Amino acid sequence: MTVISFMASAQTKVLLKVGGNTITATLTDNEATRELTKLLEQGDITIRMSDYGGFEKVGALPRSFSTSNTQITTVPGDIMLYQGNQMVIFYGSNSWSYTRLGKIDGATVSNLRQFLGNGDVTLTLSLDSSSGIDDVTADGDKAELVYDLNGRRVTKKPIAPGIYIINGKKTIVRQ
Repeated sequence: MTVISFMASAQTKVLLKVGGNTITATLTDNEATRELTKLLEQGDITIRMSDYGGFEKVGALPRSFSTSNTQITTVPGDIMLYQGNQMVIFYGSNSWSYTRLGKIDGATVSNLRQFLGNGDVTLTLSLDSSSGIDDVTADGDKAELVYDLNGRRVTKKPIAPGIYIINGKKTIVRQ
């Protein structure tokens, strides 16, 4: 019998506020966003952002973050790290070497232009406390709990081939 386990990873969501409007974004999992998340756990970040090139807003972050730059062609809604200390939000497209920070959820050119407005804006960035996992603990001594995909507990051993939830992990059981 071969057992393959998959761990679900929580996606960190952030809130972006400009004036009285708020939108959400999903962060990419990399060193820069882990550092940014740790900073946001201490409180909100305010960034003064300006238009640049007719396709992006850019503003200085309070400190530099780790970079893992790659050549990227952006699309509206992309959030990038430029030179380690600049946050860039795209409402158009550009090709450059960036570190990806995330993507604004459900972004369209028109709603981004409306949200970001014209000229300089003050953006407040905060963690979305309604998402994510606050605490993870291991249950190493507990008995193996097996459920089928309908949520029914499976007690018959050996387990037939299929997909199960075993101790909270999606697992494929093969014979």
